Amino acid sequence: MAAVPTISLNNGVEIPQLGFGVFQIPPGETVKATVSALEIGYRHIDTAQMYGNEREVGLAVRESGIPRDEVFVTSKLNNNRLERDDILRSFDASLSDLGFDQLDLFLIHWPLPAVADYVARWKVMEEIYASDRVRAIGVSNFQPHHLSNLFGASEVRPAVNQVEAHPFLSQDELRAFDADHEIVTEAWAPIARGKVNEDPVITEIARQVGKTPAQVTLRWHIQRGDVVFPKSVTRSRVEENFDIFDFELDQSAMTAISALNRDERTGPNPDEFNYVPG
Repeated sequence: MAAVPTISLNNGVEIPQLGFGVFQIPPGETVKATVSALEIGYRHIDTAQMYGNEREVGLAVRESGIPRDEVFVTSKLNNNRLERDDILRSFDASLSDLGFDQLDLFLIHWPLPAVADYVARWKVMEEIYASDRVRAIGVSNFQPHHLSNLFGASEVRPAVNQVEAHPFLSQDELRAFDADHEIVTEAWAPIARGKVNEDPVITEIARQVGKTPAQVTLRWHIQRGDVVFPKSVTRSRVEENFDIFDFELDQSAMTAISALNRDERTGPNPDEFNYVPG
């Protein structure tokens, strides 16, 4: 089994650089898919309150037989938890559903700039962190200006910022901002929802190194320092996504992939997204 590299967060916690995402995996399929991923070698599971499958992730961790302290689990605050008491209750519910005494990482899922005060929500996240029931806290889908607003009004610097990132949305400026402030960048939709499979530059590099376009793209993320969460319920694809540690991309390949950036999103723009479920 290949050893997945880890990255040190700004509080010293080690986070595995490759994780298994359970976004859009129905609860009825989550236990099987997550156990399978853990069998393959994944030790980082990324879920969220919004996904509705935290309970199943916890069941999968226990069913796997792997010690709890060897599996890094992330969850995220739902967009309809806006006030302090709701946030605290929702975190309690997440721990209960997961069956954990402590979560590894908890994130604000979206800034929701038009409908909610993300600075106030972050201060509640700091309360949760101070309770020692989560090892690290961070944000998701935050732009540099959102982060800057946090810095002057909070005590704890976010440990991570999970954003959409892939060769067609390389997020170089945001990643540089994160790095300057000791924030690890995590990439969701790392293979652009499969669009990398049709890109001629990536497919040619894949041919040259004897890997698939998805593997080449995930390797590009790993080498530039991202934490990534490819998602699939097909075991062969989950295995393929894990098999990225026996080769390296040379600088010309890294540069060629980075040059594909066209600031093209497959998901919402965080400055415009303000969906709050009922």
